[in-house]
Amino acid sequence: MSTENTNLLSPSVLAFVGDAVYGLCVRTALAKVNRPSGELHRLSVEMVNAAAQARAFALIEPQLSEKEMSVFKRGRNFHTSTAPKSATKGDYHTATGLECLFGWLYLSGENERIEELFKTILESHSKGDS
Repeated sequence: MSTENTNLLSPSVLAFVGDAVYGLCVRTALAKVNRPSGELHRLSVEMVNAAAQARAFALIEPQLSEKEMSVFKRGRNFHTSTAPKSATKGDYHTATGLECLFGWLYLSGENERIEELFKTILESHSKGDS
């Protein structure tokens, strides 16, 4: 998909795709630790929730280009009628923005950029910072 076409997609579509992309990044990283599936699931849930994704955004924010920030803000400011009970409204909106960004990057063919940003998140998580 071209970047021009990707820019026309709604934030909800970008976040829908980005949720899967982000989850796949987490699962791919966790596959390297070779643990029982129940433990892998628990570890993935620790990283794929609104609060963790809000912390992840804070880690990568300084690295984002103006365009990437614009895409994030489109997702963050997108109004949804629901939010999980386990998340604050702010964390939920930030997580939606992060997912929107990852969806936009993926659909724009920016897989190396996804890897670069996720590496920052993963390194911090590995150190126990997030």
